[in-house]
Amino acid sequence: MTVGTVVVGAGQAGLAMSRCLTDRGLEHVVLDRAGIADSWRSRRWDSFTLLSPNWQTRLPGWHYSGPDPGGFMTGAEVARYLEDYARSFRAPVRTGVTVRRLYRVAGGWRLVTDAGRVEAPNVVVATGDLARPRVPAMPLPAGVVGLHTADYRNPAQLPAGPVLVVGAGPSGQQIALELARAGREVHLAVGRHKALPRRYRGLDAYDWMERLGMLDRTVDTLPGPPGKTPNAVLTGGTRDLDVPRLVAEGVRAHGRLLGFDGGVPRFAADLAANVAVAEENAVRFRRSVDAFVERTGLAVAPAAPSAAATVAASAPAPVQTVVWATGFGRDHGWIEAPVQGVDGEIVHRRGVTPAAGLYLLGLRWQYRRSSSFLDGVGADAEHLASVIAERSGSRLLAA
Repeated sequence: MTVGTVVVGAGQAGLAMSRCLTDRGLEHVVLDRAGIADSWRSRRWDSFTLLSPNWQTRLPGWHYSGPDPGGFMTGAEVARYLEDYARSFRAPVRTGVTVRRLYRVAGGWRLVTDAGRVEAPNVVVATGDLARPRVPAMPLPAGVVGLHTADYRNPAQLPAGPVLVVGAGPSGQQIALELARAGREVHLAVGRHKALPRRYRGLDAYDWMERLGMLDRTVDTLPGPPGKTPNAVLTGGTRDLDVPRLVAEGVRAHGRLLGFDGGVPRFAADLAANVAVAEENAVRFRRSVDAFVERTGLAVAPAAPSAAATVAASAPAPVQTVVWATGFGRDHGWIEAPVQGVDGEIVHRRGVTPAAGLYLLGLRWQYRRSSSFLDGVGADAEHLASVIAERSGSRLLAA
């Protein structure tokens, strides 16, 4: 099969790309090895919700129009939302197609799939950042069960006994809280993370981030690589989520996990420092909001003082289960093109790689802070669709 553009991945990035190509009348097909929005069902736990409120769930030509704009969709609801989106413009999606290889041929690119070969002058890799669960190469003691958050569903799934959650990002803290509320003994290994108030001065954090332009911050403004910037910790609802709150609800906090000694986890002595650094992010956020309110005269609730975050490390104890809340990595090993940088990541600028006709979409900090969000991927898709349209026009003129 030969087609103008192949989009690999039928999540929010691939569907946003498809909508932008459809709007421009550009021939394309979307390939996905499972189904539309499959990762929202298969890689989220049962109680998972979006971190952003429903009103901010916006894609090209599509937005949330339900009865609860201030609520937070579950993973299954996001999947249905994206399925409805695909139907709304008859996205040309082919599911059950796994791409094994991608390499250059005369006139463009060849994709070798388990359903045959596909050739196209343009390929958009929209598989995002959640392709491969990242698990440290750290052996677990005999009898200890380990699983990644991609495989965690609910507390009843885990063996009886104490649980160690490794990672204090949004997933790690949410799962630790859920386990504690289920009556489990929970330990949390706390590394670098960012605290953020769920609500401040009467508005949701995402409302403030949008008003202050924080979501439009570009990757050029970061002091280091995007992968070194930890995610802010939030959970759906109205309450803050941070290590002090978890400790108050029974979670036993520790520093970074270093390994195991005779079946007992061994931790770094950096819990207080990691919590303090995380809280500095929340303090900066509140100060930015306060300055914005003072500058604009916006009528909102008055500023409320916040207590200093201090947490003492608990004593290590044997555990029965380890939940790795250590994030995901990209899986681009099937791409056979000289586009990798010294760090192994594909080099690109706003999703445009050095290899003509090869594009990326849906990556964290691809261009803006919101590039991997449901509400931000559309802007990158529009940009790439314009690039592809211009390139397609140039090719037609050359022919």
